[in-house]
Amino acid sequence: MPGMAEHLESPLTAASNAMVRLHKDQFGRGPTNARAHFAGPDTLVCVLEDALLPAERALADMGEHQRVRETRIAYQVATAPKFVTAIEEIFGRKVRAFASGTDVTEAVVFETFLFERDGADGNDAR
Repeated sequence: MPGMAEHLESPLTAASNAMVRLHKDQFGRGPTNARAHFAGPDTLVCVLEDALLPAERALADMGEHQRVRETRIAYQVATAPKFVTAIEEIFGRKVRAFASGTDVTEAVVFETFLFERDGADGNDAR
């Protein structure tokens, strides 16, 4: 049945798949491995391995790690709304903050989302 697998997919798997799809759509290539985990009730971390573009890998091989990080940050700022929207749709929760980090040496990207607390105005002292 068309769409059946999509309905059986867990939200964490859907988040991983969305990150791969967005990286491929936005940067021309997706990571070869991705997984998503909750780090507490309000924080989602997506770990994307082998995520660097060929040009980024070439820069890293030249020792230009900071340049790769800066470029990645610029990409993420430009595309952040797409990443946030995808996660909000999957989890049905509003994302309060989004950050992306890159380990250039290991070619790993971390997409991190902080959700607003359920039923709270953000001032809940948990």
